[in-house]
Amino acid sequence: MLKFDIKKRDGLARVGVIHTPHGDIETPAFVGAATRATVKALTMKEMHELGSQAILANTYHLVLRPSPELIEKAGGLAKFSSWHKPTFTDSGGFQIFSLPNVKISEQGVKFKSHIDGRNFEMTPESSMQAQWQIGTDIHMAFDHLAKSESREDMEAAMRRTHQWLDRCVVEHKRLEKKAKTEQYLYAVVQGGTFNDLRAESAEYCASKDVDGFGIGGVFTADGMDEMLKTVNSILPENKPRHLLGMGQEPIDLFIGAEYGCDTFDCVGPTRMARNGSLYTLDGRINIKNAKYTNDFTPLMEDCDCECCQNYTRAYLHHLFKTDEITAKVLASIHNEHFIVHTVDKIRASLLDSTFKNYKVEFLSRYYH
Repeated sequence: MLKFDIKKRDGLARVGVIHTPHGDIETPAFVGAATRATVKALTMKEMHELGSQAILANTYHLVLRPSPELIEKAGGLAKFSSWHKPTFTDSGGFQIFSLPNVKISEQGVKFKSHIDGRNFEMTPESSMQAQWQIGTDIHMAFDHLAKSESREDMEAAMRRTHQWLDRCVVEHKRLEKKAKTEQYLYAVVQGGTFNDLRAESAEYCASKDVDGFGIGGVFTADGMDEMLKTVNSILPENKPRHLLGMGQEPIDLFIGAEYGCDTFDCVGPTRMARNGSLYTLDGRINIKNAKYTNDFTPLMEDCDCECCQNYTRAYLHHLFKTDEITAKVLASIHNEHFIVHTVDKIRASLLDSTFKNYKVEFLSRYYH
């Protein structure tokens, strides 16, 4: 069983430590989205230096290439990618169900690769097998993403997710018995915007022999506080909770932490960085705007990332306008650093009982 120590509680919020074979994660924490075994535009050394505690890779993308078999042959994701801290894998369900012409059955899903059109099938069992081969510390159970936000679709997806969870647990336990390493399984809570479905899903997942929980299907902050109150009041306190795919907007992180989530992941910070949208304490700016042509100040005065310590807004503007690869690298370092350290400061504020003040000060300045 995955060991999770809670150091302090404040309502549903908590500060803790997740202990994995590749090290500890001090929570709350933002997990870098290393979709294809890399965080786009960044090396693992840069991720380490900017303060990231863990990464999350995507099973769907790694099944397509280079393949779980190759990663296993390399010694697992840690050795393959040279990331020697804690690792997660998403099951890939979100990506698969976002594809066109997916064929869904009780057995699993059939789909075509978006790369070359090859036919693939993923089942709860094959998802578990792939994640064990990839060798991450924490796996997500294979879940069903609803095709719309209607209650009918949300309920159907939730029930299939529950059925598949049962099979994931069985297969995980089977693989665990013959494994030489410790790897852990999170159930995924679904139910969309319907709190009664969320409560039902939380109760179902809580009843299973799993190590923690992912909370899926959340796309905006609207209503997220009530949903998380519902879910995290039901999920057992002694197991960690991961808010899947959330963290592009700082408000997501404050709401998630306040209502009992321990880890977060999102591709948003680096995706925005590659397009020139950069975080500052006064909100996001578009560094491509002409007004930054002669701005020789750092992107953020009080930021200690490599970008802010060494380069000006004018230089970043120049790099983006001339389409230099370095623009994406420096911008990604800054955005990832900003989000990682925002969550670090949330954790520190929970520890010293200043969270509410920090939340008001940060959000009022960021969102004006």
